[in-house]
Amino acid sequence: MKFIGLDVSFLILSTLTALWNAGAQDSCADRCGELLGTCSCQVTCQSLGICCSDYKEFCLQISPYSGSLMGGKDFLINNTAFKASSVLKCRFKQQIMTSGYVDNDGKAHCISPLLYETGFIPFEVSTNNGSTFPYSGTWLSVHHNKVSDGEKCTLVNETKWQYYGTPSTGGNLTLTWTHQTLAATHVNIEVWGYQETGDSYSENWMAEWKYLYTLAREIPNTGKYSFIPVPTEGNYSAWHFGILRIIPSKYLDGQSNILSIWSSEHALAWHLEKDFRNDPNAWATAKCIEWDRKEELLPNFLEEIIDCPCTLAQARADTGRFHTDYGCDIEKGSVCTYHPGAVHCVRAIQASPQYGAGQQCCYDSTGTQILTHDSTGGSTPDRGHDWGSAPFLKPPRIPGFSHWLYDVISFYYCCLWSDNCDFYMKRRPSSDCRTYRPPRAASAFGDPHFLTFDGLNFTFNGLGEYTLVESDLTSLRVQGRTQQAHLSNGTWAQGTGLSAVAMQENNSDVIEVRYSEDLNLEVLLNQRVLSFSEQTWMDLKGLFLYSTPDQNITVMFSSGAGVEIRGSGGFLTLTVLLPEKFINHTRGLFGVMNGNPEDDYTFKNKTTMSVHSSPQQVFEFGASWAIENGTSLFTYDTEFLLNSFFYGEKHNASFLPVFTPNEDPADPLVKDMLSLCGSDPFCRFDVLTTRSLQVGSSTRLSHQNHKLLVEHLKPVISCGWLEHPTNGKKNDTNYLLGTTINFTCNVGYELTGSQERTCQVSGAWSGDTPQCRPVTAIKQVIIIGSVFGIVGLAVLARLGYLCRKQSVHKK
Repeated sequence: MKFIGLDVSFLILSTLTALWNAGAQDSCADRCGELLGTCSCQVTCQSLGICCSDYKEFCLQISPYSGSLMGGKDFLINNTAFKASSVLKCRFKQQIMTSGYVDNDGKAHCISPLLYETGFIPFEVSTNNGSTFPYSGTWLSVHHNKVSDGEKCTLVNETKWQYYGTPSTGGNLTLTWTHQTLAATHVNIEVWGYQETGDSYSENWMAEWKYLYTLAREIPNTGKYSFIPVPTEGNYSAWHFGILRIIPSKYLDGQSNILSIWSSEHALAWHLEKDFRNDPNAWATAKCIEWDRKEELLPNFLEEIIDCPCTLAQARADTGRFHTDYGCDIEKGSVCTYHPGAVHCVRAIQASPQYGAGQQCCYDSTGTQILTHDSTGGSTPDRGHDWGSAPFLKPPRIPGFSHWLYDVISFYYCCLWSDNCDFYMKRRPSSDCRTYRPPRAASAFGDPHFLTFDGLNFTFNGLGEYTLVESDLTSLRVQGRTQQAHLSNGTWAQGTGLSAVAMQENNSDVIEVRYSEDLNLEVLLNQRVLSFSEQTWMDLKGLFLYSTPDQNITVMFSSGAGVEIRGSGGFLTLTVLLPEKFINHTRGLFGVMNGNPEDDYTFKNKTTMSVHSSPQQVFEFGASWAIENGTSLFTYDTEFLLNSFFYGEKHNASFLPVFTPNEDPADPLVKDMLSLCGSDPFCRFDVLTTRSLQVGSSTRLSHQNHKLLVEHLKPVISCGWLEHPTNGKKNDTNYLLGTTINFTCNVGYELTGSQERTCQVSGAWSGDTPQCRPVTAIKQVIIIGSVFGIVGLAVLARLGYLCRKQSVHKK
């Protein structure tokens, strides 16, 4: 519930103060997140000082706040003490029950359950063995590969585990873990397998992690176990992809939702049947062919996935739709095990709408996309998106594991355990970039300066809260708050800057990024301050959220819209990226996105003014986009924010900024300003209005970054993949505008068609399709003659005469 009705709630609070003192206050039991009649159980109540007296008792704070979706993690409830005799039950999503406990300090603990989804999961706690659940909080369920290595047990030399039984791979396998995680002297090690059963893409298609067998029982909890695996028998050999679980030995085999440590998911080569050990290539070939036949019967997901960006620069700039693939990251040394020749790969953030499929795009050191048609290092799309997709819970949308089942274990069958990669690449061909259209970018930074989607730039330094961009296409809203800048002497400058940005699309979660009153950068999710201490990537409702270590925040909405925010010089720098489907569907300070800057000064009442308007007129345009309390996405959780922005004017009409700062040669700051800023007008403006070279430097950098981003996002023409002729070759794998590809034939073949083809502005290749045809006998003589010259021809003629003579004698 949004804290919009503050005026009403404060009236209630003021008139019912006597009731509070009389003990008639409401309770937060079963009511966390609600605004009650006499007090609040919302997260904002603490900073406003209006919490119900039992808020901290019933509205739970936990640590750690996140863990793998596989479950089994012990987390502590920080703010409530329980009786040692309490029988704790923890209920997730009102249906999944786990047993909790009270430690010697009276602190309650819950165990996270196995989930088939990621994101914030609501949970409740009962102290009376499940009769009532008055306590509540949220748990962050995370993709299994995004939790820290320390939370999982380690498969020492994981490659050996996944190739065990193939030529030259055998011997001991070793497993290690942090033994202090399990308060037990002895543990069991279990093998679990993953399957998806039922009819594909139907209501009865179900996902299941299933206990298979116990690998080791009652072993000392030393943190290490080594063994020599033996082939499994019977039904167990049908499980080729799975995971290990370590549990205290007091629990039953396969008991669900108990304290445990999981390994990484992996190909179970080490446990496969004898037939695999006897002939891995033949076994894997049979599985590859079987997979290929099953794929033939499934819908073609390739038609609905987004095309790849044409260049590495585009792929890294389009942050609303693509994100780094952690298996091939240029920022981490380009260790691209499954994509030789690549330096960086990205994945499409959103799964395809109908089939939940994923896209992957890989690039070489020249920034050119690598295609599977040309190299096994090429990017491959996925039937199951690696990160899963809402609403999760059912195939093929299970985070990580659907992808493993349909796209990874099959890669082992066809490419790693056998030499049949052509089968795999036929079903998972790279998408080229012929239909890719880069997004448009708009930015705001400094005092603040606006660069619209269509390239118009202006300065609007009003004081208040404004609509930066909104769209009727997806109900996207991005709002900005500005505050006055401080001068170094402690007084206020006659300029402002972005201090907070809030955003939402359709009924997604609300994200707000702001500077706190002590100038720390905060990210709020539905008014609650988030911590990135455990997770830098979060799967949220209608969006993904990512924070770099230096707090560059990226919000990726389901429409493909992206918002980037970073702190810079005491103000926020904002960039909004919108796909071309938003053309003619935007309004606000960032204008109408349609390629025409002439209508970017469109007022809220839909009137327009000239792009050559005065700064004072631009100020009036900006003021028209002040928001209202009823549509505000901001959180007002301090007295300052309440008085300045909730009860105050949304556009402070009494504040008049400097419209054109005076560059006085006698000003000692001007010389340093010119040295720093050069011809950058925004940098010069901000140095003079804030009297700060640091602010000017931040503005200059933000401006340069925007221009570089726009450069990287320029449309690129691709003519599409060109095949080399049979019995011939080509000299290049770049298929972008201006590229010329030459073709040659193998010895004994001659080229027909075009010897070279060039990618043209029309998106078509010049020339005709080349072919390599066998050279006839007489042409071979001519070719050889051209090599050996006249003497060679004479010798050949003499040889021909002798051959004919010999032939006559034989007859």
